[in-house]
Order: sequence, then C-alpha cells, then structure tokens
Amino acid sequence: MTELSSKPAAKPAPPTTLFLFGAHGDLVKRLLMPALYNLSRDGLLDDGLRIVGVDHNAISDEGFAKKLEDFIRTEAASKVDHPEGQGLNADLWASLARNISYVQGDFLDDSTYEALEQKIIASGTGNAVFYLATAPRFFSEVVQRLGASGLLKETPQAFRRVVIEKPFGSDVPTAQALNACLLDVMSEKQIYRIDHYLGKETVQNILVSRFSNGLFEAFWNNHYIDHVQITAAETVGVETRGSFYEHTGALRDMLPNHLFQLLAMVAMEPPAAFGADAVRGEKAKVIGAIRPWSKADALKNSVRGQYTQGESGGKPVVGYREENNVAADSNTETFVALKVMIDNWRWVGVPFYLRTGKRMSARDTEIAICFKPAPYAQFRDTDVERLQPNYLRIQIQPNEGMWFDLQAKRPGPGLQMANIALGFAYKDFFEMQPSTGYETLIYDCLTGDQTLFQRADNIENGWRGVQPFLDAWREHTDVQPYKAGEDGPQAAKELLARDGRVWLDIG
Repeated sequence: MTELSSKPAAKPAPPTTLFLFGAHGDLVKRLLMPALYNLSRDGLLDDGLRIVGVDHNAISDEGFAKKLEDFIRTEAASKVDHPEGQGLNADLWASLARNISYVQGDFLDDSTYEALEQKIIASGTGNAVFYLATAPRFFSEVVQRLGASGLLKETPQAFRRVVIEKPFGSDVPTAQALNACLLDVMSEKQIYRIDHYLGKETVQNILVSRFSNGLFEAFWNNHYIDHVQITAAETVGVETRGSFYEHTGALRDMLPNHLFQLLAMVAMEPPAAFGADAVRGEKAKVIGAIRPWSKADALKNSVRGQYTQGESGGKPVVGYREENNVAADSNTETFVALKVMIDNWRWVGVPFYLRTGKRMSARDTEIAICFKPAPYAQFRDTDVERLQPNYLRIQIQPNEGMWFDLQAKRPGPGLQMANIALGFAYKDFFEMQPSTGYETLIYDCLTGDQTLFQRADNIENGWRGVQPFLDAWREHTDVQPYKAGEDGPQAAKELLARDGRVWLDIG
C-alpha cells in the first residue's frame, strides 16, 4: 500500500486555554475529555494547553480532574487507547490532569467572566477557545457576555474562538437570530459550529475518494446515477433525552445538520482548493439548491414515524410514549424519511432519499449511491430477467469502509448471476486507534482550520431545506407507528415504491 500526503505531518496545536462550559455534562465527560486524552497520546497537544471547566457546581480543581479520570476509566474506557490492556496511561493522564482547573460560576453572572479573564492572564498565553457544551438556551447569553467582557477581542499574537454544538436554532428564523447574535460580537472566522459527524474518518474520506480518483468524477452525475440513499439508523431509544426530544424530534435533531452534511459531501461541486472557504462555499451552494417543496409536496414526499413497544437486542422495550419525560399522547417523530431534489445541472432529476430513526433493527449510518442499470436486452430468454443496479456504499458506522456492488456469473451451466461486493474496511488497511470522533475537530479548532465546521450560510440553507416539512407537519401532526426493532413504518417503503425503488437493508 502506497501512502501519499498532501501536507506535512500534524504538529502540536499552539498553547491555548480551553474553556469547557457545561463541564459536568455528558458531552464533556463522555466525548471531549477522552478526545483530549487521545490527542495528548498522539502528541498533538502543546504542553501549554490549559483545560478549564466552567459550571455552577462547586468542586476543587483536583476534584474536577479526578471526577473526569474516574468517569473515563469506568464509563468511557472504550474511547481511549489502552496501552497493553492496562487502561489509562497513568503518566499520560497525569501530564494532562495537572493542567486541568475549574471555575464555579453562573453562565449569566458577569463575575464568572472576570474569573475566566484571570485564567487567561495566568496561563501565559492570550490564546483562548470557549467551548459551549451547554443547553442551547445559553448560547446567545454566553456569547454576548463573552463579547461584553472583552474576551473575544483578538490581537496579532492571540486568537479567540467559540465552539458551538448543535442544534443551531430550531427553524429558519431562530437560526438567523442565533447567527446574528454571534456575528454581533465576533467575526465568522472565530466561530466553530461543530457537527461531530464531520469528524469521522469515513465522512472526510468522501471528498478524498471523489476528487482524488478520476474514475469516480467521470460518472458522478445524473447521466449515470439513478438515486442516492442516506441512512442514519440507531437501535437506542431516547434514553434520558425525553424532555429534549419532545421539543426537537428526529427531523430537527438529525436532518439540517448530520444528514444534510453527508448529502453535501456527496453532491457538492469540486472546490477550487481544499481550503476552508472553498469547501464550505461549495457545500453551502448545494444545500441552497435543495428544491423548496410546497406544503402539499412536502407531505407527499415525507414520512413521520414513532416507535411503539417491541424488541431491541432480543429484549422487550417500551414505546416512545412510555419513555421518561414524554407525553402520553405525544406526536413527536422518532423516525423521518424524506425525498429531496437538488436543482442544479449535476443532479437535476436525481432523488435523494434520507431516513433516520431510533429503535431500528441495527445501528447503521450509510450512504448508498445507486447507478443506473446497464442495458439487459442481450440477456433476454435467460434466467436473468433484469440486472440489479450497482451500488457504491459508503458506511460511516459501525464498520467504516466503502463497497461497490457488481454482478458476476455464478459458476456452472446456465446464466445465473450473483451480487458481489468489492471494497475495503478501514480496519483492514489502517491502524484504527480508539476515538470519540471529536479528536480531529478539536485539533482543527485549536489550529484554526474551519474546513470541517459549518458556516452561517450553510446553517441557514439547511433549515431552509427542511422548513417546508416543518410547515406542513405543523398542520398535519399524525405520526405513523412502527414497532421497536423494525426499520420504520410501512409508509417509508411506499415513499420509494412510488418511484419504483426500494430501500437497501439496514445493517
């Protein structure tokens, strides 16, 4: 295997004070701190990195670091490297932990931000990143206070950046309002809107596969591609997120960010260069080209589902309406299937089918690109009544890799064909270190690379793409039931059947 690189080996990120707002939340404990440990393991963090937890709970610096260590050892051990099977490397964690501290304070209290300024002064570097791992209701308030306190002012020697988790609003007006709030106190180059899907190696490999292999680009258009399927299936239910999910639902939770980002990777035009502005500009264009359905068309081209009692992993599970903090008569969707069209020259006439759901038969995030079938007249009067289409399948999780389905003759007399998958799994060709999926994104933020982060126009275009469905569903609130352990309601199958197509199996 020959390995090529388009840039030098990664260097440690510059010394920075990293503030983690919402420091006692699951995101920090389960994902961000394991990711920082992994970056330290790989030599990508400068010794001058300072990690500061910010939250309202009272705890000492040492107590906060110990709480994080205990959690990683017991709950997030699978996300970090295990040298010789001994769990966390004691020396490595100790070197990270001695730079961990804590600020107790209310996010809405100006004195909290005075304490943050003192942390920056004491760090010996003016570089600072503010990571908002908080509930969305705090985004605007925290950012405005950071701006009012002067903490977002940059100098030629020091940067200031803000990382914001989804959801970025709940519809077009709220997304526009959030962006306006952010841009009121800082520039776009300081804002890192994070989508953890874009940190996955296979997602990043979509661009490499498309644009570095001449074979693909020649037929990556409506002359050869029949349709595209994008699936994000989960086996889990809403777990402890009932209150959040009741106000969000599957569409808001997954479509304008995760699934539309995968769609953009597949459908975008070749950027002029692999710089942040060029890549993000092309992604914004293709999301902006999604056809705005009328309300009637939005209803026709969408399915809302909700899981009921069933089985998951061989065990009985309750339905969505029986979950904690969920209304007994809730019509919140836990499954969505959509048909969207992209109105540009490359993709005109090619439908994109998107589906996502909870409590489905398998965990599977996959892009399936279906090519138009070959002519089959020469197989007339044989057992081959119709050739199966070829699919290029890009699996994001759990088994990262790419496979191309093609037809081959079975051995023996007569003409019988079999579907053969050619491709590779990442784990078979590359050493895959345990990770959370946040490592690349955190490193890019520390080093100032915005390529994998969303820009304001991309966010707003994503909400414009789903707004017709939100508007239509506001008047038609019914949801289609499906049993836990199944792959969505029957109506989802009918959505494709009307076009003479079928979903690929999940898993």
